[in-house]
Amino acid sequence: MATSRAVAYLESRKNIAGSACGLAGLTLTFTGVAGPYWPVVVAGLYGAGALIAPPERPALPEFPDPSAQLDELRDDFEKLRGYLTDVELSVTAATRLRELTELLAALLDRGWVAELLAHDPEGVHVLSRIVRRDLPEAVDSFVRTRWWTRMSPGTESPELHLERQLGLLKKDAEGLAAGLREGEARRQETHTRYLEDRSQQRP
Repeated sequence: MATSRAVAYLESRKNIAGSACGLAGLTLTFTGVAGPYWPVVVAGLYGAGALIAPPERPALPEFPDPSAQLDELRDDFEKLRGYLTDVELSVTAATRLRELTELLAALLDRGWVAELLAHDPEGVHVLSRIVRRDLPEAVDSFVRTRWWTRMSPGTESPELHLERQLGLLKKDAEGLAAGLREGEARRQETHTRYLEDRSQQRP
C-alpha cells in the first residue's frame, strides 16, 4: 500500500510541478545565484511548485451505458413474463395485461426503438421502473389481496384495483412511446427544413 502511494505521488502533478521548480532552483545554484542557501532555495521552489500544481482529478466511476442497461432490462422482462403466465386473472385484467406487455415488448425490441432509447436515459428509467417495480408489485399485491378477499368477502374487488393499475402503467408506457415518436417527428421536420433551406440557397 505504501509503495503504491509512493509511486502514485511520483507520477502526480504536484511532484512533477515541484520537480520542475526544483530543477530551476538547481539551475540557480549552478549559476551562483542561490549562493550557500541553495538547499533552502531548491526545497522552497519544489514546495511552491507542488502547491501551485492543479489537484489530481480522480477517475470517474464507470456505469453501464443505456444500451447495456437495456440488455439487462430485457432479461428481467423475460423473467417477469414467465412469472405473469402463472397468475390467474379476470378476462378484463388479462386483456389489459396483454396490451401492456405487448407495448413493453415493442419498446424493448432490439430494433431502431432500442437505438432511440440508447440516447434516452430517462426513457430507460421509465421502462425499468415499470418492469422491475410497478408491474410486479401490482400483480403481487393483487394475488395477496385476492386471497384475503376470499377469506372475508364483501370488500372492494382487487381485480378492479389491478385493472386500474394496469391502465395507468399502460399510460406511462404510451407516454414514453409518444415521446420517442415526437422525437423522430422533430428529426424529420428538421431534415425537411434543412433541405428547403439548401434548395433556396441554390442560384
